[in-house]
Amino acid sequence: MRYDEAANFLLDLRRYGPKPGTESTADLLASLGDPHQDGPDYVQIAGSNGKGSTARFTESILRAAGLDVGLYTSPHFDDVRERVTVNGRRMSKAALTTFIETITPYVTERAADGAAPTYFEVVTAMALWQFSRADVDVAVLEVGIGGRLDATSVVDPSASAVTSVTLEHTDVLGETIPEIARDKAHVAPAGDTPLVTATTDDALAAVRDHAGAVRTVGDTAGRDVTATYEGRTNHTEAAVSITGDDWSVATEIPLLGDHQAENAGVAAALARQTAGVDDDAIARGLRSAHWPGRFEVMGADPVVVLDGAHNPGACGAVAETVAEFDYDRLLTVFGAMHDKDHGAMAAALPTPDHVWACEPVPDRAEDADVLAAVFEDAGAGAVSVTRAVESAVADAIAEATADDLVLVAGSLFAVAEARTRWTRTFAETDVDSLDDARDALERAHVTPPGVWRMRGKGVHRVVKTRVQTRQAQYLKEELLSLGGECSVSGLNAQSGAMVDAVMMATMAQFKRLCEKLDGQPYGLSEVGADLRESLGIQAAPATHGYPWEGERTAVMGILNVTPDSFHDGGEYDALEDAVARAESMAENGVDVIDIGGESTRPGADAVSVADELDRVLPVIERISDLDVLLSVDTRKAEVARQALEAGADILNDVTGLDDPEMRFVAAEYDAPIVVMHSIDAPVDPDSDPDYDDVVDDVIAELTERVLLAEKAGVPRERIIVDPGLGFGKSAAEGFELLDRADEFHALGGPVLVGHSHKSMFGAVDRYPDEGGYATAAASALAADRGADIVRVHDVPENVAAVRVAEATRTGADAE
Repeated sequence: MRYDEAANFLLDLRRYGPKPGTESTADLLASLGDPHQDGPDYVQIAGSNGKGSTARFTESILRAAGLDVGLYTSPHFDDVRERVTVNGRRMSKAALTTFIETITPYVTERAADGAAPTYFEVVTAMALWQFSRADVDVAVLEVGIGGRLDATSVVDPSASAVTSVTLEHTDVLGETIPEIARDKAHVAPAGDTPLVTATTDDALAAVRDHAGAVRTVGDTAGRDVTATYEGRTNHTEAAVSITGDDWSVATEIPLLGDHQAENAGVAAALARQTAGVDDDAIARGLRSAHWPGRFEVMGADPVVVLDGAHNPGACGAVAETVAEFDYDRLLTVFGAMHDKDHGAMAAALPTPDHVWACEPVPDRAEDADVLAAVFEDAGAGAVSVTRAVESAVADAIAEATADDLVLVAGSLFAVAEARTRWTRTFAETDVDSLDDARDALERAHVTPPGVWRMRGKGVHRVVKTRVQTRQAQYLKEELLSLGGECSVSGLNAQSGAMVDAVMMATMAQFKRLCEKLDGQPYGLSEVGADLRESLGIQAAPATHGYPWEGERTAVMGILNVTPDSFHDGGEYDALEDAVARAESMAENGVDVIDIGGESTRPGADAVSVADELDRVLPVIERISDLDVLLSVDTRKAEVARQALEAGADILNDVTGLDDPEMRFVAAEYDAPIVVMHSIDAPVDPDSDPDYDDVVDDVIAELTERVLLAEKAGVPRERIIVDPGLGFGKSAAEGFELLDRADEFHALGGPVLVGHSHKSMFGAVDRYPDEGGYATAAASALAADRGADIVRVHDVPENVAAVRVAEATRTGADAE
């Protein structure tokens, strides 16, 4: 079974309506051998609002404590696999395909009897199956609806929570707050373990009535855990303080709003019940708990906020958080589903000076004209109808001044479509043969007949992106009319979901396509603008004076001032030796010197901030007058800050911003930052992560890390991406990353390849790489494949290699 067939089978189950109860889920799991039994500890989180954020907080705290953690949430933004993650990585396509292959006979048989499991039941079972396979320590489950009859209640939780209760799903859960609260309280763990809750008044009384033992969380006296919101510390974070019986934590969280302090308090209590985590893990976990679309601030000047508020209670919470900002005008983009109380939602939101009513793609989206009428009745200053969410967001941002605030709300569907403005990528592929063309098409899940028909037409410029199905159809029709080709993924093409599209054309044809997209509806104008920028059509390349700009590949020389680095540990840990080495590299034409004071080799010991500073600062100060840029290779924000103060120019973070403060340091000092993809740093030799396609998967995972830096204020052109060869990749995967390095330009910034003396060269019998021959050969290949920077130990050989590659590529005189 191909992935597109498996995913379509799963998504087609949405034709079966919701079905309360756990029996169907239990039967499906029984057919799989009950993988949820004798598995991890389960944390089950119910609530009307805040359960997703609380689940993410809890998962992040437990991971910070060193546990392997599964997370199951809903809905997803773009890909159903987002609902099932292990240690932050979404389920692989191969795993999903295996699961669907396994259950297809059972589901088909049950459907023939008129008792097919529903979409949510199957996805829930898939999550529990995946967590069992991954052997996670803890699995955090977000409840779908209620608690008593939800599919997730097939498990016996060791800890659980009810975050809040409002009137919702009254046809299923009950018509009053106490009835709904009592239903949700059925997630309470067995025995004496208390149910954690932030509910109040009648809801709390009902929860107590059913659950018995409870642990209350809130910002008022008398709560078992007090969670206090201290207000914003910057445009994307807020301070919170959380105190229990014998513990206390003060930290920042990346989710704004008073209600998020309560969610963080619930998560801290759950994590302590589950694994006895310490205060440091709580603080680090909470600050690292990024949750897309939940009062997500995309940037400042103007402030742009995305929040999936989809009911009056959530809209009221948004209004309270928006009030923390000073702004001149509120510009709102609003798209909601038809079954919501639009009038109450509009009344709960702050009155906008201008609102754009829009329609997300799902069939159950409310008509934009209806929403416009709602906001006119609510007293909005101006009301516009721009049906495509992307276009509405573009219009609002275009109208906004630096002192305005743009808010996108109404549903997670609207937020997901809006978010493509920041996450859409165009991956360009060098296609020189029929095999290359076939591979490019198969990676986008084009059906076999489509691959056979199109592969001969793709031997030129090939660009892959991810768009809505109606956008994909338009792109295909227009590109065909221009003499190009376009193939669309066979994945659920009729569902309104996002799909991959592979466009094959000459640059002239792409230029004409961009012209035809200008002014088109359904967000196509924005797709065209992004495509034009990605391909550099009618745009002079921006220059900022960095050595990697233009056609040039910069060479970054490695200067390890550590006793235990894998290649040159101990050679330059004496200051004078390090200075002499730096001077030699500068004389031999290096562009950047990367100074590292902590090894990331397998088994390396952690280094304190003080020791790392003692190693790197004296070197930086001594060589800061060399005519090269200086980079500091560190995963600690405090080391980065002091290194920049001492004269460093660039930050190099092998953890991909694992320290939450790192991105703010880069923004504060206006410094370029290398964001590397790594599964573990230091390297875990036992790590064997699954990749469906290592390049596509690494790009997808780096997209969110790059966006974190951008939201903190670092421009895309200063975010250097590093695929992380050797960090959780096999030798074959390392060579694949090297061969397709140019595709990482889809992330919008320079690309660094760090391959020096890596164990991957053992695949060609060149490890250890005595003489550096394999490294130099790979440097030439990296430069030829579009790398902007190569990071190497041996400078003269690699400078020569990249200069030869440049001369070959540009036709320049090798002299």
